[in-house]
Amino acid sequence: MTTFDSRENAFENKFAHDADLQFKITARRNKLIGQWAAEKMGLTPEETTSYATSVVQADFEEAGDEDVIRKLLGDLTSAGVEVDDAMIRAALDAKMVEARRQFIEQA
Repeated sequence: MTTFDSRENAFENKFAHDADLQFKITARRNKLIGQWAAEKMGLTPEETTSYATSVVQADFEEAGDEDVIRKLLGDLTSAGVEVDDAMIRAALDAKMVEARRQFIEQA
């Protein structure tokens, strides 16, 4: 194997690792935002766990965050919680920071 092949392989491995890490961080963020929303809706601990999982699964519907935002906005509004798109986006940003911090602390 040449030096170029080794470097190419190393870059491919790093890209795959970074993509996997980003996926895990986003899933953690979605779990955290699901717990945040469940608290706002007054769900029980069991319901909170189930709801957080459903938010993680909602992210698989389409690329980006719009599917998660739609779910959260619809569920919170249906539960009578005063919330808007900007509040959910701000909470998503805050939970992304928290998810990254949790992964850094694990390492």
